[in-house]
Amino acid sequence: QVHLKESGGGSVQAGESLTLSCAAGIYIDTAYVMGWFRQVPGKKREGVACIDSDGSTTYADSVKGRFTISKERAKENLSLQMLSLKPEDTATYYCAAEVDVGGYCLDGHLDIWGQGTQVNVST
Repeated sequence: QVHLKESGGGSVQAGESLTLSCAAGIYIDTAYVMGWFRQVPGKKREGVACIDSDGSTTYADSVKGRFTISKERAKENLSLQMLSLKPEDTATYYCAAEVDVGGYCLDGHLDIWGQGTQVNVST
């Protein structure tokens, strides 16, 4: 059973924008912390952005000022707006969730994961 489903990936040129969506269902509830992560083949998965149960957000230094994470509760959707994309943003992007019990979300120790959506940024 798929609990989270990402969409919105694609191929763009450097400097362009994309917005990723994650159909989150019940996990959009305020009790959950949710995040976006990315991975390139052969490399460790990287935390990109997280939003806690109280709405607090954290970002990886590499995306601060360019990416924005937000919850759209009415649509049960988690979004990631990505501006000024760079070739190094190329990766498979995953959304994830778990009950917020504290801890550092960007570490990626979340329980529930989507299957990913591919983002390719060319020069």
